[in-house]
Amino acid sequence: MRSPTGRPSLSCDHAGLFLLVPAIAQLGLSELASSCGYPSTTVLSAWHSLGSLLLHKCARTPRSSHVHALADDPGLALLMGLTALPKATHLTSYSYRVRRSNSEQLLAAVTGRLRELGLATGQDGFNLDFHAIRHHGIDVPLEKHYVPARSQRTRAMLTFFAHDHASQEMVYANAELTKAEQAREVIAFADYWKNVSGSDPSLLVFDSKLTTYKILSELTERGIHWLTLRERGPKLIADLQALPETEWKKVRIDRVGRYREPEIHDALIKIKGIDSPVRQLAVRNIGREHPTMLITNALDLTTKQLFARYAERMTIENELDAYISGFHLNALSSGLPLNVDLDTTLTVIAGNLYRLLARQLPRYENATPDKLWRHFLDATGTIHTTNTTLTVDLNIRTYHPVLIAAGLADQTTPIPWLNGRELRLRFPPR
Repeated sequence: MRSPTGRPSLSCDHAGLFLLVPAIAQLGLSELASSCGYPSTTVLSAWHSLGSLLLHKCARTPRSSHVHALADDPGLALLMGLTALPKATHLTSYSYRVRRSNSEQLLAAVTGRLRELGLATGQDGFNLDFHAIRHHGIDVPLEKHYVPARSQRTRAMLTFFAHDHASQEMVYANAELTKAEQAREVIAFADYWKNVSGSDPSLLVFDSKLTTYKILSELTERGIHWLTLRERGPKLIADLQALPETEWKKVRIDRVGRYREPEIHDALIKIKGIDSPVRQLAVRNIGREHPTMLITNALDLTTKQLFARYAERMTIENELDAYISGFHLNALSSGLPLNVDLDTTLTVIAGNLYRLLARQLPRYENATPDKLWRHFLDATGTIHTTNTTLTVDLNIRTYHPVLIAAGLADQTTPIPWLNGRELRLRFPPR
């Protein structure tokens, strides 16, 4: 097989993206595209369309109207087994043929593959959060949601994310939510995780706006532990101020920075709307005027463990920030005819592909997508082809010795959607 141009070798302006091919093959994404019911055409398979959209997401293309840069790259067309990547017209129309059920199946299948690799175990529970993606157009059938970045309520698409606390992978996303459905999305995620793993989540950690007391009671009845904030009313604050000093216990938290010795009042209380008693942790001496209130049904964890675990919930917000800067998660506007739920799903998958690459690189295990792109993936090269191999000579850059030291130059990867053709990466000297 020769290149689309008829030559045994060709230049590629986005050769760095080939570094993600081993992770794509590892997760079996080409097989999952069809098994999860993604649509195809008479000319393009489900993987041709979905894989092209994923390449654009991994290449940090902001909007579907900006796909020309990749579409004109013959090297990426060769990777997908095509003479040219699909243009914007096909990709935008394709995105509207995808259904939520397809994306949910894909997320579940990818999470299952991650679990086979020893990741996404759920052993330390999950961090949950909503994220509102602002719409910049007018006269759109969207509800108003609070957008923190703008400090205002405006027309927006509400999205929900679940983040594995132990291994730091995003394992779930949903962008087809309404206000009427958002309180029960935590139940939807619990059902999803039980379907993926065979058991309910061990612990769910989220802020006070995510759901209602009625849903918390339902989670308790199901045996699922949860940890969340409680809103502070004037009476609650007055009751805490009236407590004697002996009721406050000082604990030391192993963390960097200030406020490592908070004082906590831990009590078992009854809250209207929640059938079973819950633990309430009032936390002071952390730089706030009034104590922070935590409530949970986890009776077996220590006070210190609960406070530290809630403080670590910030990791999901950091991951969402990385998705915004790394994959343009917020690039939703009136000029973007791309199905938002599919875009969100591909953002989660792209994030996991980046993370699988990062896990191979010393000192880059927790690097953001933006850093991985700048240091490694934004690279040019030359592709050499034979009937059985596809060799990518990456033009070496400052940080490429990290890739060489990680053994990627010695790695051979069969490409499933190219009939097992072997991918080899090389780093010629300058």
